[in-house]
Amino acid sequence: MNQHARGPLLPPDRGPLSAAVAAYLRGTGPLPRPADAEAADPYGDDLQLALYLCYELHYRGFAGVPPDTEWDPGLLRVRAALERRFRSALRADTPVHDSLDEAIAALLVEPAEGTGVTHFLCAEGELWQLREYAAVRSLYHLKEADPHAWVLPRLWGRAKAAMAAVEYDEFGGGRPERVHARLFADLMTDLGLDTAYGRHLDAAPAEMLAVVNLMSLFGLHRELRGALVGHFAEVEITSSPGSRRLAEAMRRTGAGPAAEFFYDEHVEADAVHEQVVRHEVIGGLLAEEPELAPDIAFGIDATEYLEERLARRLLADWRAGRSCLRAPLEAPLRTPAQQPAPPAREASHTS
Repeated sequence: MNQHARGPLLPPDRGPLSAAVAAYLRGTGPLPRPADAEAADPYGDDLQLALYLCYELHYRGFAGVPPDTEWDPGLLRVRAALERRFRSALRADTPVHDSLDEAIAALLVEPAEGTGVTHFLCAEGELWQLREYAAVRSLYHLKEADPHAWVLPRLWGRAKAAMAAVEYDEFGGGRPERVHARLFADLMTDLGLDTAYGRHLDAAPAEMLAVVNLMSLFGLHRELRGALVGHFAEVEITSSPGSRRLAEAMRRTGAGPAAEFFYDEHVEADAVHEQVVRHEVIGGLLAEEPELAPDIAFGIDATEYLEERLARRLLADWRAGRSCLRAPLEAPLRTPAQQPAPPAREASHTS
């Protein structure tokens, strides 16, 4: 059986919640009590991994875990408790714009200081940092656009038609070799990374797990359809400038043609998608359900909040000359002549 059919291996736990969920999935232990989630750090490794394990059952699952575990009633109760803890923290901590118009307008303005991750990688990033960035982002990009597909049955009219059109592009326009998840796997190959789905889950910090979990949270709940549209708008509106910088970083470091192509493709595609999402998906949804405007704004702002947390984590590590990963990457499967050795990990992070 191929890796796509059987799913990735369950990762090592990061604390009592994720240990109990993993043990239950293996059939070797009981679930944690839902009340245990209330005491956990909502953004920490343990809760975020436990939630990620629950959500991944709705994608490809895990090797050795029966498919019907996806709808296990006890596991769903635990997932709901983990979600409540995460959602309440996001509602309390996310800086929210006064209106949807303000939230969208903020996305259309590039930061003057240029201090984000893509700015760093474009200006001074080394190949080992690009490899780490690709490994971290692979948690999403190897299932790119999948969480957003869940919103399609919850939309209609203009919003549904426009969202389906954007998703069709994300899924390759009918050409399997152009599916964006496949293009990202090609990028990883250029960078000498293992492209197996879920391969780098154990290496990714909690901040990245939270970014991916947010997409699944919004996608799996019909009541959060407005937030999912807001999240998608944030991704598409901000993608083109960042992709341009990342394409330049790949060229500057000699990462390879597929690595360059992935981001070049997003510069062009997402410039178009941004207009469609703003005017047709959001516009169509508001024409039908104007009361969802605050939810759309929250989806934008919560996405920005978690992406900024991730950026601070990556940049703090890289500027200090250390790896941002919890576990080291494998030796490059292909070794560019200019690739420097990655730095040793000074100390493990806790979140």
